[in-house]
Amino acid sequence: MFWKRKGKKKDETEADAASTGAKDAEETESDAAAEAQDADAESADASAESVGEDAAQAGSDGEEAGSEDAEEKAEEKEEAAEADGSGDDLPVERVEMSGTLEVDGEEYEVVTNTWIVQIDEDGVVVVNPGEDAKAVLEAVGDREIYLVACTNGYRPHIAGAVEVAERDEAPIALHPKELRRWRKVHGVEHHPEIEAEGGGKLTIGDVELEILPTPGTAPGSLSYYFPHLKLVCSGDTLLAGKLGTVGDGYMDYTSQLASVGEILLALPEETRVLPSTGEETTIGAESKNFDSWVAGE
Repeated sequence: MFWKRKGKKKDETEADAASTGAKDAEETESDAAAEAQDADAESADASAESVGEDAAQAGSDGEEAGSEDAEEKAEEKEEAAEADGSGDDLPVERVEMSGTLEVDGEEYEVVTNTWIVQIDEDGVVVVNPGEDAKAVLEAVGDREIYLVACTNGYRPHIAGAVEVAERDEAPIALHPKELRRWRKVHGVEHHPEIEAEGGGKLTIGDVELEILPTPGTAPGSLSYYFPHLKLVCSGDTLLAGKLGTVGDGYMDYTSQLASVGEILLALPEETRVLPSTGEETTIGAESKNFDSWVAGE
């Protein structure tokens, strides 16, 4: 649907071609000199070549076996890093910040997560930029902001959206049912460029971002699924060990439960769940809790 990517350098092939030509000329002169050698020398060379080929083949087999072992060890190390969340180049960063949520005329002090999801070496997607836009921009650093994605229109998830998006002229994604809440914070002069709805997709270069409909905490609540990273930003819908609430209670428990059971828990078990509040979890871990939520426990 949109994309910003920096150009790549061209391959420098002309120098290689010139080098290859010079090498071919040298080989031709060498071949002419070799033809002057006597039959005995040729016979000895042929014998040596035969032995050399056998040794080279044996060496090649050994190198291939060693390469396969190295690749297997690298894959095992990568899988282990994914499993425990370790690794030097994590694709996701969390920025926690305080905010104020207003529900039915009452204000609640909350602590929320803004997630910075690395898309490629140059840029990121920022999910739910809260009230401290400066902290978000500092965490992003020199990387380009490709998209600002909001899971709903509550203030703690959209307060910093305009300031964060303006730096790199990134589009903002929000469900159209959340525009009323949006206008209470940002007015009518700043309008989200992308009307995101469940079932839609956004293409960022070679990366596809899926928009999942997860109403419950709000009519237009969304979750953003990054298949290539095996993670989903679930907003308020699903937290670690519990369903999310708004203020002191649930807005629409039945719809929220259906969103979790039919949409989120249908994702692969190893999928990381990045909620709007608290620590991250996985789909596999939360699947074990679903029956108790259905029972109202």
